Amino acid sequence: MASRTLAAAALLFAAPAFAADAAHPTVIELFQSQGCSSCPPANANVNALSQRADVLALSFAVTYWDQLGWKDSFATPQFTQRQWDYAKAFGNDQVWTPQVVINGRANIVGTRREPLEALIARTDRGNGGPVVDFGDAGVSVRGATTRPADVWLVRYDPRSVAVAIKAGENTGRTLPHRNIVHQLVRIGVWNGGAANFAVPVAHDAALASAVLIQAGSGGPIIAAARRG
Repeated sequence: MASRTLAAAALLFAAPAFAADAAHPTVIELFQSQGCSSCPPANANVNALSQRADVLALSFAVTYWDQLGWKDSFATPQFTQRQWDYAKAFGNDQVWTPQVVINGRANIVGTRREPLEALIARTDRGNGGPVVDFGDAGVSVRGATTRPADVWLVRYDPRSVAVAIKAGENTGRTLPHRNIVHQLVRIGVWNGGAANFAVPVAHDAALASAVLIQAGSGGPIIAAARRG
């Protein structure tokens, strides 16, 4: 599928949002593929933003480029479905790469740094809202919500990983990846108040963990936290 250029980012979900510091990071989700020639600039932008303490940047590799000459080494159908969930929520009739979704509330192509950072600023979630804490036995969430929210556990690689591309649109390039998501698990539904959620045992100690509190499929992210 050809990459799609948007004239402007789409803002949805006028409901109050909450985040904007290291304890309540802004969630940036990049949907990309190693087979997409338009993705490296967006990868570079999101890789740079991942260094900010107030940002939780997550890179989701999608599958629909795999049949065009190069199979992405990190892609899964689940991540493609997550992008489709956002497409339905935003009223988009298709998915494309590279797409950046901010706090589950806005989307943009992400190849240009200035518009991306401007949209991040406009989608800032503040510093209130539900409180999410990692503990020895799992994750606790407390606060209020107007609707049930999914509790997602994300495991991602915080290291910079270089992948040599041997076919497809990026043939001959070595692409740096950071914060590549390896696992996305819904560990429960939060209905407000105080609740605890068990966290599955990690099978790879090199992966970092984060939790997203999201108001439904493709809905706004109302809280987020990372371990440590």
